[in-house]
Amino acid sequence: MPHTNITREQALALLKKYNQEPFHLLHALTVEAVMRWYAEHLGRAREADFWAMCGLLHDIDFEQFPQQHCQKAPQLLAEIGAEPELVHAVCSHGYGLVCDVKPEDEMEKVLFAADELTGLIQAAARMRPSKSCKDMELSSLKKKFKDKKFAAGCSRDVIKQGADMLGWELDKLLDTTLQAMRETEDLIHQGGNQA
Repeated sequence: MPHTNITREQALALLKKYNQEPFHLLHALTVEAVMRWYAEHLGRAREADFWAMCGLLHDIDFEQFPQQHCQKAPQLLAEIGAEPELVHAVCSHGYGLVCDVKPEDEMEKVLFAADELTGLIQAAARMRPSKSCKDMELSSLKKKFKDKKFAAGCSRDVIKQGADMLGWELDKLLDTTLQAMRETEDLIHQGGNQA
């Protein structure tokens, strides 16, 4: 069973060392919360801390080393003694785009699929009067998904590929990730500490 000896405090300190943009920090906290939620809802609750840690650190190298995204990560993660499983998971979310580390475990496939999608859902939430995804319906998210001009930086192809990797219909991935974000939104805005 994958686990980590890294504390959340160590992970957050490393994250903040290499990421100062509020947008990137919020994204890290969001993916952390969504990954923990997924672990608990996919029968992997005993691995929830590991899933969350992978979510928190998945973009560790993106802000300062965008040209080396997922390639610089192992070096940065070594600073806190990250386990090989954690390094593999972090790198695998860039599969096919910036690296050739393939998502193998269910957790890695969820991270691959949910990463871009959380960004799309957050962008859609910011456009709502409530600025929240709590009152967002799946039909509204699907419209935003189909509108290629909306949040153009969020790759629809990666999201579809992630659903395929998991063997899920696209609607299931959209609906489940939206549910995860609805249920974790308050926690994310409080700094995301679920432990």
